[in-house]
Amino acid sequence: MNVNIDQSWKTYLNPEFEKPYFKDLMTFVESEYKNFQCFPKKSEIFNAFNHCTFNDVKVVIIGQDPYHDIGQANGLCFSVNDGIKHPPSLINIFKEIEQDLGIPYPKSGNLMTWANQGILLLNATLTVRAHKAGSHQKQGWEQFTDATIKTLSKEKSNIVFLLWGGFAKKKKKLIDTTKHIVLESGHPSPLSANRGYWFGNKCFSETNSQLEQVGETSIDWRLV
Repeated sequence: MNVNIDQSWKTYLNPEFEKPYFKDLMTFVESEYKNFQCFPKKSEIFNAFNHCTFNDVKVVIIGQDPYHDIGQANGLCFSVNDGIKHPPSLINIFKEIEQDLGIPYPKSGNLMTWANQGILLLNATLTVRAHKAGSHQKQGWEQFTDATIKTLSKEKSNIVFLLWGGFAKKKKKLIDTTKHIVLESGHPSPLSANRGYWFGNKCFSETNSQLEQVGETSIDWRLV
C-alpha cells in the first residue's frame, strides 16, 4: 500500500516506513480494505499529516481510534465529515469551547480548519473495520504514531500537547516536558465529562495562552 503522506513528514518518518512492523502493517491494512468495509477512506488515512505539515505543528491532540460508523471518520481524531451528526465526545468538546471562549456551538463537526492552523489531530490507530471498535489496534499503528510523537518531541520545541483521558495521558512518557507544554484533563466522553473530569478544564484558552507566551499565533477555534 502506498503511504500517502506529506513530504515534510517523510523527511523525518522515512526510517519507520522501512521497518518490518510498518511493512506488515501496510499489508494488513491493504487486506482489510480489500475484504471489509473500513474507515476512513483509504485516501484519508493520513489526513492528520496531510492537513498539518511537520513544520506547522504547534498543537497535538491525541485520540485513540477512528469512528467506525458509516460516513463519520475523515482521518482527523474527534472530527466528522460535514453533515454528519456529532458524536458525544465531539459535542462535549464544542460545549467546553462555548463555555471557555464564548464561541457558539458550530453546525459542522469537521475539524479541518483546526488542522490547517497547525493542530495535529492524531489518532493512535489510523484505521478501523466498520462497526468494530478497536479492530485495527495492536497491528502496528500504535508503534508508528508513538514514533511520530517522539519525533515531534525531539525535533521541535514549544508544542502544546493536549492529553485527554487515561489513554492519551500514557503518551506523556514520549514527550520531553522540559521543552514542550503538556495539558492534561479528563476525556470529553460523556462518562468522564458527566463525572466532572472534562467541563471547566479551559484547555482551549490555556492552549492559546501558552502559544502566545512562546511567540506563536493563537488558534482560532471557530469552525468557519
